[in-house]
Amino acid sequence: MDATQLLETATEAARSVGPRLRKAFRSRPQVSTKRDFHDPVTEHDRAAEETIRAVIDARVPGSAIVGEEGGSTGSGDLTWYVDPIDGTANFATGLPFFCVSIAAAVRGELVAGVVYDPVRDDEFTATTTGAWCNGTPIRSRGASADREAMLLCAYPTPQDLAEEGEAALQRYGRFLEAFSAVRRPGSAALNLAHVAAGWSDVAYGTWSNPWDVAAGALLVRQAGGVYVGDPLVKGDYLAYVGGFDLAGSALAEVSVRQG
Repeated sequence: MDATQLLETATEAARSVGPRLRKAFRSRPQVSTKRDFHDPVTEHDRAAEETIRAVIDARVPGSAIVGEEGGSTGSGDLTWYVDPIDGTANFATGLPFFCVSIAAAVRGELVAGVVYDPVRDDEFTATTTGAWCNGTPIRSRGASADREAMLLCAYPTPQDLAEEGEAALQRYGRFLEAFSAVRRPGSAALNLAHVAAGWSDVAYGTWSNPWDVAAGALLVRQAGGVYVGDPLVKGDYLAYVGGFDLAGSALAEVSVRQG
C-alpha cells in the first residue's frame, strides 16, 4: 500500500471510534490507573483501541501494531502507532481537549498519520506529500519570538519534579516569563496538530511514547514546522512553527532526551 492508502486506513480507523467517544464524553466514566494516579484509563480507551485494531487488521492484515493499551502485536516492515484517546484525563472529566492519534511507519520511516478531534470533528492528516486539516492544506507558521508566542507545555510532570526538583519549577518559571502565554492542554498529539496548523507556536513535553507523538510529528514536519528528535523513540518532544527563533528562546536550554 502507498502512503495515501495507509492514510485512508488510518483515517477510517480514527473516525470509527468517533461516535463512541462523543457519546461517552462527559458521562464521567469509571477511571482506573496504570503507572500511577496521574495515568488514568477508562473502558473507552480499551474498547476504542480494539475497534481501531480491527479496522487496521481488516484493511492491512499482518502488519505490526503498537498501541497504548494493547501493547505490540504483529511484525513486518509496516508498523502502526495507536493512541485511542490521547488526553484521557481530559476525556474522563469532560474537558474537550483529547483526540485519536494513529500513525503508520514503513521500515522506521513515518509515511502517514491522523490526529482526529472527535468533539470538534477536526481531522488533521499528513503523508509524505503534505499536511491538511479537514482536507485543506495547512502551514506551520506563526510567531518568531517567545514574547509573541503561545507555548503548549506538558512540563514539568511529576516525574520531572522527582528528578529535577526545584530546577524544574525554575525552568517552568522562565517559560512563564518569556512566552506571551503558556498553556497545559493535556494532549501531546493535539498540541502538535495545533502547532502544525499554526494555531499555536511551540509545543514541549517530556517522557512521551511514540503513540503520543508519531502522527503529530509527521503533521508538524509536513506542514513546514520543526520537530526535534525521533518520534518513534520514547522521550521528550519539542516542536515549533517555521521561522521561530529557537536559539533566542527560553527553550534553547532544553535538551531533548531520547531512549
